[in-house]
Amino acid sequence: MKTVQLLPDDQDLLFIDSKPPKSNDLQTEISKAYTYLNLFIKRTLDLLMVAVFMLFIGFWLFPIIALIIKLDSKGPVFFKQLRHGKDNKPFYCYKFRSMVINKSADTQQATKNDPRITKVGKIIRKTSIDELPQLINVLKGEMSIVGPRPHPLPLNLEFSTKIDGFMDRHQFKPGLTGLAQARGFRGETAEFHQMYSRYKLDVLYLKKWSPWLDIKIIWMTAKSLISKTENAY
Repeated sequence: MKTVQLLPDDQDLLFIDSKPPKSNDLQTEISKAYTYLNLFIKRTLDLLMVAVFMLFIGFWLFPIIALIIKLDSKGPVFFKQLRHGKDNKPFYCYKFRSMVINKSADTQQATKNDPRITKVGKIIRKTSIDELPQLINVLKGEMSIVGPRPHPLPLNLEFSTKIDGFMDRHQFKPGLTGLAQARGFRGETAEFHQMYSRYKLDVLYLKKWSPWLDIKIIWMTAKSLISKTENAY
């Protein structure tokens, strides 16, 4: 029998199915490199990258972004949203607020020329700066630098009924970036094929994962951010 939790959200209350699939229900096999040693290496790299970023960039960039957001529009600096983490356990994912306060933030994806997006929001979304507070999630162990991107709960629940094995992508911790994002699949998923393409790349990541693959994805993401930003809005 499925268990349903009632979790508080900033706008309303969401009913979500919090029970992860049984191991024998999973359709996606994961990499043989998924060992305690390699997971220790992955976690060490996560913490090292967070420390280096905050030491040289984050300590001055975060206050500047926070000040600009406050000057641009009313509301908090940070936006938090419930998303599925490892083993489908919900967690609050942090972002810099890029929209005006609105009741549909948790249920409606951002679209091109979305009137909810602030002037500052357009810039930080285009450059993915709005995602940087997820470094907090990395420090808390809820996310990794690289992994399948976490989606809002309603989006996951919708596509889990359309794509077999869709929730298998949560066998790994979600990431700030992933193979799909490194390949240019960012932003809105208005069409089925857009989400399906991301899912297939996430599954490939699970099957082929290694610490070295994470390093390659970080490099690919950096190049993608520079050359392919048309879907980020």
